[in-house]
Amino acid sequence: MMSSIYKVIEIIGGSEKSWEDAAKKAVETAAKSLKEMRIAEVKELDMRVEEGKVV
Repeated sequence: MMSSIYKVIEIIGGSEKSWEDAAKKAVETAAKSLKEMRIAEVKELDMRVEEGKVV
């Protein structure tokens, strides 16, 4: 049986447009300095709240 080793890193992205846009930008930026990135996983979604309203 073949064994594999993977490196797991955390990247954080942001966007005023959408979470998909934030994830895309984060992966594209990370890909500039990381080799052979093959999988990305969105683990958390946050939003800004001011005076009880999402902004």
